[in-house]
Amino acid sequence: MAKIKPFRGVRPPRELVEEVASRPYDVLNSDEARREADGNPKSLYHIIKPEIDFDPSTDEHDPRVYDKAVENFNAFQSNGWLVQDDDDHYYIYAQTMDGRTQYGIVIAANVDDYMEERIKKHELTRRDKEEDRMKHVRINNANVEPVFFAFPDNDVLERIIADVTKGAPEYDFTAPDGFGHHFWVIDDKATIEAITGEFARIPYLYIADGHHRTAAAALVGAEKAKANPGHRGDEEYNYFLAVAFPASHLKIIDYNRVVRDLNGLTPEEFLGRLEKDFIVEARGADIYKPEKLHNFSLYLAGIWYSLTAREGRYNDQDPIGVLDVTISSDLILRDILGITDLRSDKRIDFVGGIRGLSELSRRVDSGEMAMALALYPVSMKQLMDIADSGNIMPPKTTWFEPKLRSGLVIHKLD
Repeated sequence: MAKIKPFRGVRPPRELVEEVASRPYDVLNSDEARREADGNPKSLYHIIKPEIDFDPSTDEHDPRVYDKAVENFNAFQSNGWLVQDDDDHYYIYAQTMDGRTQYGIVIAANVDDYMEERIKKHELTRRDKEEDRMKHVRINNANVEPVFFAFPDNDVLERIIADVTKGAPEYDFTAPDGFGHHFWVIDDKATIEAITGEFARIPYLYIADGHHRTAAAALVGAEKAKANPGHRGDEEYNYFLAVAFPASHLKIIDYNRVVRDLNGLTPEEFLGRLEKDFIVEARGADIYKPEKLHNFSLYLAGIWYSLTAREGRYNDQDPIGVLDVTISSDLILRDILGITDLRSDKRIDFVGGIRGLSELSRRVDSGEMAMALALYPVSMKQLMDIADSGNIMPPKTTWFEPKLRSGLVIHKLD
């Protein structure tokens, strides 16, 4: 059962939240962060991407950069740009995109729940990326950025969310990317106890986005437990910052592929090879979007095509084999184009659906890429079924949008 707790959040005063809040550290590079923070000393990028305070030639993993993160974190608190709440709270964090709002509960999640797989993952992590974030958590002694969880729909928690959000939000703003962010503080003791108790009835939480941050946060907590001879299990370092959303609130969008060459084939030969495993239909120059599972759109030589996987070419009983990312990876990328490692092959790149399918045709029409493949998005049910089965999704399968805004609340480990 999920063990969570409220915590004393560290967060900006209401009048400063738009200056402090930022996009997550891993959705933009150092130059982009430097530009977004230009002229704004209060931007959280000075803590989560502190290389922006150095010459652009400075390696973002230079020890001085990590030291700068904690220097800036301390300065933000000294300046009153971040202030710790006096009492333990849960918080509600809602995001609005394209007229649709999703509501999450900000919690302190338990390290042991992650280590003992009650917090389930669906992606592999890389140790080098884990270590980068572990250094950041260690030196700041805080989870500066939240991770993104889902949980099975729960009527009691839905009612609590509805009741809390009837009141005026503590924060309510639209970020430069057009997404709305809304934030409520829960200070009613009975409501706090009800949230804790209801999560204790939920068997599993699911990582939606932020696998590396989750691993890093949990591993640092485990390190601290091991180093403390008087460890009890209730210390603050046993918990880490997360926003947990009811699964039905979340929508996974498509995560698409572009490929640099056709592995020596002409476009006609490539289409001919596809006929073995797919029903191939030309749809013309107008963008074609996949209509259902096992239907793909291909952009090649100025034409959009519908590809529908033929029955018998995939296994509906296999939670991984039935995924469209597996079907396309095996039958197109591997068998025809010779791409076997999606993580390292330089012939392939990935485009989040937030950019639209016009980005696929643009990259092909520019001559940079030879073809593009758009996939029907994975469902939350598929994600949770795969996590429950103990399997791991193939690389670059899910894309969640909007991303969590960083800097609305921070969790200290002491």
